[in-house]
Amino acid sequence: MDLEMVRQHIKRADLLQMYYYLRLTRSLEDRITALYRQGHIAGGCYTSHGMEAIAVGYASAIERDDVIAPFHRDMGAFLIRGITPGEVLAQYLGKRTGPTKGKDGNVHMGDLKRGVIGFVSHLADNLPVAAGAALAFKIRGERRVVVAGTGDGGTSRGDFHEAMNFAAVRKLPVVFFCNNNQYAYSTPQNIQMAIQDVADRAKAYGMPGEIVDGNDVSAVYLASKRGVAKARAGDGPTFLEFKTMRMHGHSEHDSAKYVPRELLEEWKKKDPILKAEHLLARLGYGDEGYFQEISERTKKEVDTGLEFAEHSPLPEGREVLEGVFATEEEVES
Repeated sequence: MDLEMVRQHIKRADLLQMYYYLRLTRSLEDRITALYRQGHIAGGCYTSHGMEAIAVGYASAIERDDVIAPFHRDMGAFLIRGITPGEVLAQYLGKRTGPTKGKDGNVHMGDLKRGVIGFVSHLADNLPVAAGAALAFKIRGERRVVVAGTGDGGTSRGDFHEAMNFAAVRKLPVVFFCNNNQYAYSTPQNIQMAIQDVADRAKAYGMPGEIVDGNDVSAVYLASKRGVAKARAGDGPTFLEFKTMRMHGHSEHDSAKYVPRELLEEWKKKDPILKAEHLLARLGYGDEGYFQEISERTKKEVDTGLEFAEHSPLPEGREVLEGVFATEEEVES
């Protein structure tokens, strides 16, 4: 990313905050991985290791009243929207203090009060929901935007195309993105689609598509800012393809032996935290001492969060239906 462009369009405080969230995401997910391998977490464990810049970048580019419809590698976005490390860890441990109050695990969570549409495991299912939320904003005349994403594999599903088409036709205030980590579980991109760039799929719907370096948090931020501004102005949706690489398996139980080792070594050099540190150093905003300080700070925050989660109660059996079905009062209101 051009230094002068960064200086002109991103505030120093915003860059430093994004670096903090990159570090917090990495620290939190490293701890989650360790807990999973120690047998403390039941079910799946999905991380964004090596891809943290995408969630941190796009979530930093929106306003407080905007909404996100994340998917399972968007931990940084959950954190930026105010879901704390303690709440995330409580979610993974099945505790009452997690966002789903122990009803589900891992990243199957959300909080509408904090502008996070709940995530379910079927990728791309969140996109029609995001389009629906954007339609509601448009009907009500609210200047709010929805940002919603899926993986490269999700863009081959019908719900992705339905959401793209509907949003384009109705000129909805939504920004769609593809977190292209090159593998849909174990299927490489060249086997599941005949195009090199997923962004080309936007052309079919008369929607602008842009390719972005998904490991450069400043590039993700600026591209997201442009898409959000366009949507807020009433000019319709944008599709962003964030090129990146999944450095772990699909989940922590997946060894990812199907990924060539040399490919991982190549992308290891493009780690988003290393890229952010290089950028901050070139701008004169940070040095090794500062980077180490933030690393230690985020690890302590995760320690505190884990203590909170471990001491939190498990849900009672009678709570299993609470918050699942709307009450008569809620329906009437």
